[in-house]
Amino acid sequence: MKTTHIKTLVALLLSFSLGYAQQTPAPKQSKTVAITGATAHIGNGKVITNSLIIFEDGKLLQVLDGTTVKVDMSKMEIINASGKHVYPGFIVPNSTLGLVEISAVRATDDDSELGTWNPHIRSLIAYNAESKIVESMRPNGVLLGQITPRGGRISGTSSVVQFDAWNWEDAVIKEDEGIHMNWPRSFSRGRWWLGEDPAMKPNKDYDAQVTAISDYFNGTKAYMQGDKSVKNLPYEATNGLFDGSKTLYIHVDDEKGITDAVNFSKKHNVKSTVIVGGYESHKVADMLKKNNISVLLQRVHTRPSQTDDDYDMPFKLAKLLTDKGVTVALETSGQMERMNSRNLPFYAGTTVAHGLTKEQALQLITLNPAKILGIDDNYGSLEAGKSATLFISEGDALDMRTNIITHAFIDGRMISLETHQTKLWKRYSSKLKSEK
Repeated sequence: MKTTHIKTLVALLLSFSLGYAQQTPAPKQSKTVAITGATAHIGNGKVITNSLIIFEDGKLLQVLDGTTVKVDMSKMEIINASGKHVYPGFIVPNSTLGLVEISAVRATDDDSELGTWNPHIRSLIAYNAESKIVESMRPNGVLLGQITPRGGRISGTSSVVQFDAWNWEDAVIKEDEGIHMNWPRSFSRGRWWLGEDPAMKPNKDYDAQVTAISDYFNGTKAYMQGDKSVKNLPYEATNGLFDGSKTLYIHVDDEKGITDAVNFSKKHNVKSTVIVGGYESHKVADMLKKNNISVLLQRVHTRPSQTDDDYDMPFKLAKLLTDKGVTVALETSGQMERMNSRNLPFYAGTTVAHGLTKEQALQLITLNPAKILGIDDNYGSLEAGKSATLFISEGDALDMRTNIITHAFIDGRMISLETHQTKLWKRYSSKLKSEK
């Protein structure tokens, strides 16, 4: 009787794990691949209308104009992509993909830690490579992401991963590359549900909160200059901001907060700073450009934050910053952010309708985030020597009507485009056909 119960339990656990796991990660590239005839969107603003793309051992060997060059492809696997388009894999920064699976199930929610100062918390080790939500990014071309913690004043450390892996060790591209800080709000609205006036009002604790951040950073420096006989893991993790090994990502939206955050970074000699959110960053674009500060811009498909803002302000922010020479990438945080991450290319498409060219918009989700995350030596554009992380689409990848992907590769491995959603689509499509 006891044996029967054990067997039943094992069977149930196995069935649960099989239903939960994503597609098996693709094996290492074994044969040289040539993609012919496609319009190649390089990611750096250039376009080759009749391209020849060859990659081997996960690396791009040649990205050429197929009308002017002849290559012996007799021993290669050839993919005829005539009439289609090739793009670098899209990159989603400031993401909690793989950290939360079902928001209502606490055991699957691991995107934040208790406490205020958590620079030593590593989001990477909580990343679930078998997430069904992560899997659903790939059919839209979103192949890489920056996995980022939430909560506290300093949330923790982010890492960059690729979205076809057995575990977080296989997934990681750049480990512990940045620390995320939530800057205090200089103004806030009253909580109407508690009977407060919902109008904007100054944060009376703002100066004290900024001082607390400064004190924390001073404490870090003092610790690193001391004998360190007693280990302080948060301080040691923060030290990377001063030696250039980590980037400080400051989550802040308002003009005063952005200005104060940039001045804070300069005062404390932080080597690399990025603004995340940046709703009013266009108001201080000249200062950002002067100080070489990039912006991970808030979700495009949202409403204006202020009643006197233009109705289309979120749609045209990327254009305003790009025109000022600021390096901009798009992020997707906010309500239902993990599911909405698959809409990243369509957010970029919206910026085209509000002033950017299609190739400029493409850079917002390819080469620009690669530069900001420090992975542009290997990702973000289709150039010889870089990773063969790319996909083939039947149409414009920034248009949800035509971004139909036929092939996708991560480091030269042809990955599965099957997901829980595609299985359901096929299941119910066949049901409807049988009922006709």
